[in-house]
Amino acid sequence: MEKATFAGGCFWCMVTPFEELPGIHGIVSGYTGGTTENPTYEEIKTGTTGHYEAVQITFDPDIFPYEKLLELYWPQIDPTDADGQFQDRGPQYRTAIFYHNEAQQAAALISKEQVAGSGRFTGPIVTEIIPAVTFYEAEEYHQDYHHKNPKHYKEDREQSGRDPFIAKHWGQ
Repeated sequence: MEKATFAGGCFWCMVTPFEELPGIHGIVSGYTGGTTENPTYEEIKTGTTGHYEAVQITFDPDIFPYEKLLELYWPQIDPTDADGQFQDRGPQYRTAIFYHNEAQQAAALISKEQVAGSGRFTGPIVTEIIPAVTFYEAEEYHQDYHHKNPKHYKEDREQSGRDPFIAKHWGQ
């Protein structure tokens, strides 16, 4: 098993694309990249801890290669927005790929170049590719939020503007 860690704005919206796929053994919402140890959501949402909201995926690379995870990741985000994602603004909602080994780093860099060269976007691709650091699991109520609170999740996602952006730029 390997881990993959992706930040793409609100972590609730980053769980569903990776769910129930062969070779995916777990998806955890959490916080990474900051300076506060064991941060809480209340601390994260201030935008002052340096953390990103992120998901950490446990996967079997023989069944679901890392490159396929990257193919699913990019169409979930606006890779040109350095100030957050959709309605979620602030440094905690920036996009990033946190690589866990050199092979992941190389694959992430290639995929970023492919997105940049795709012609989908006029601005630069600002999604960072950075080494994975300590990942802190978010509070229990954030885990599988879309299953626990489907009505609120659906309303929040609709208000975010994420889906129209995805449809326009990624054709999905």
